[in-house]
Amino acid sequence: MKLLAITSCPNGIAHTYMAAENLEKAAKELGIQLKVETQGSIGVENEFSMKDIEEADGIIIAADKTVNKDRFHGKKVLAAGVQDGIRKPEQLIKKVMSGDVPVHHAASGEEKKANDRKENPIYRHLMNGVSYMIPFIVIGGLLIAVALTMGGVKTPGGLSIPDDSFWKSIEAIGGASFTFMVPILAGFIAYSIADRPGLAPGVVGGYIAANGSFYGSEAGAGFIGGIIAGFLAGYVALYIKKIKVPKAIQPIMPIIIIPVLSSLIVGLAFVFLIGAPVAGIFTVLTDWLAGMQGTSSILLALILGAMISFDMGGPVNKVAFLFGSAMIAEGNYEIMGPIAVAICIPPIGMGLATFMGKKKFQSAERETGKASFTMGLFGITEGAIPFAAQDPLRVIPSIMVGSMTGSVIAMLGHVGDRVAHGGPIVAVLGAVDHVVMFFIAVIAGSIVTAVVVNLLKKEVHEEVAGSVVTEEEVKSKSEKAPEEMPQSKAELSEINQLTDITNLNLINVDLDGSTRDDVIDEMIYLLKQSGSITSSGSFKEAIISREEESTTGIGMNIAIPHGKSDAVKQPSVVFGIKKDGVDWNSLDGSDAKLIFMIAVPKESEGNEHLKILQLLSRQLMDEEYREKLLNVQSREEALGLLEEIK
Repeated sequence: MKLLAITSCPNGIAHTYMAAENLEKAAKELGIQLKVETQGSIGVENEFSMKDIEEADGIIIAADKTVNKDRFHGKKVLAAGVQDGIRKPEQLIKKVMSGDVPVHHAASGEEKKANDRKENPIYRHLMNGVSYMIPFIVIGGLLIAVALTMGGVKTPGGLSIPDDSFWKSIEAIGGASFTFMVPILAGFIAYSIADRPGLAPGVVGGYIAANGSFYGSEAGAGFIGGIIAGFLAGYVALYIKKIKVPKAIQPIMPIIIIPVLSSLIVGLAFVFLIGAPVAGIFTVLTDWLAGMQGTSSILLALILGAMISFDMGGPVNKVAFLFGSAMIAEGNYEIMGPIAVAICIPPIGMGLATFMGKKKFQSAERETGKASFTMGLFGITEGAIPFAAQDPLRVIPSIMVGSMTGSVIAMLGHVGDRVAHGGPIVAVLGAVDHVVMFFIAVIAGSIVTAVVVNLLKKEVHEEVAGSVVTEEEVKSKSEKAPEEMPQSKAELSEINQLTDITNLNLINVDLDGSTRDDVIDEMIYLLKQSGSITSSGSFKEAIISREEESTTGIGMNIAIPHGKSDAVKQPSVVFGIKKDGVDWNSLDGSDAKLIFMIAVPKESEGNEHLKILQLLSRQLMDEEYREKLLNVQSREEALGLLEEIK
């Protein structure tokens, strides 16, 4: 089976590529041929050819912005959000494989309506406009910032660029870019709703909304007016598209009739009905924000900081981001300043947390922390997502507290940001006002996040079997009375290396099972044959019960199923190799190829279990050692390598 997938998020940065990577990984594990086209901030990459589309058995679209589906006419198309591509890639692929996906017909209004409902259309249309608007704000903000930095002259009214200066032209180009912000926002909201016929009316409506002279107002209706114009133009154009007309008129509908009528309706609506009231509201809002001082400004900073960090690039984050971006165009940079600080604190803070509290994070998380810290420097909030996904109850409150702290400091320090982006990168590029306070805010917020998350998390002593053994659990086990564990101490002292509890009869270097349960049965059979257990059924219940709690596939092609049971006579370990792998629902998605089954007597209550896990975890972190194990040709060779685990 051959599938295609498209990933795209409003900003076209992290989520777009995270979804692509996860879909590709899931397809590889399922044995499915998949090609992913990304529609990110730099445009379309890995674009499908006509041959790709013709040969495809289905298409997955994981996007939070409008993706043109016309080229997929007659193909099965599954539409979902970009978050589903990140978190549920296997489910999306399996759904397409099942065939329970509608066939896309480009001309089918009813099907488009149904798909729109599934994709949360209001949010999707808005984010489509935002994604096209952002580059214009970035261009304008950066060019103006660079012009002021390089060519500005201090005057009583602040930095000013002389009229005869070369940098005045640069500033003018930046200003020109800003003038497109609202028309582009409105145009691509309308485009998302009504396709190409909606684009021109949306741009025209957005231009009128931004220019109060059309409706007798000194100020325009701003981004609020642009959003209204975009939705109005889109739905008007969509309504006109549905009107049945003679065949002779159909060819000119999308290029003349729909754009002209829609533009006229939206334009007149703004001139006579909508423009002045919305402009008044927007003026009041802008003045209120510009005049915020004391407790009111702190409250706004707290709200913005919490929104930015709550879902790390999701809908709540984007609402706050859009608000700050719109204020840039109105000349209010002190709203985007706190947002720019809050944007980078979650990934930097979590990276810092892994550096400060190494005992609170597994080795894989510490590696992720390095990447997260780097992503934070470039203003990519999504760098904190892996931590939040694994431990949301501790991580999300921690990053929210940190972002709120940083936002408040930035607001009090009058930090401004002229670019619709965040992180130290914008400060380096000269787009931030009060740079020192910006860095103080980022550092303070990141430290707060790191300290809070480390206070909430417990120390990790084990990084195996998909479970975490905390300091409290180890202590409680070590403090048990001797009569509670009559045999544990004697047996524990005898386990100095893995080969103390395994032998040639407990090794199988060529497992036959094609599923997890088949492999478990094979390995339990070896335990039964060696006399290590009295009942295969009872011990299997213990193994399966542990698997149901959480997978024992720890990743890196390793699984360590384990169970404590009255059926176990003595601690034992079975080692098996499945060279082509078996699905074990591993934490990193890899198939299990090296499998260690641990059998422990029930009365031991885990001391032998912990000892064996400690022995395994240290050695199995060595990639070279794992490769040697995987390539053994005999039980004797395997036993020789297992002797190194001590």
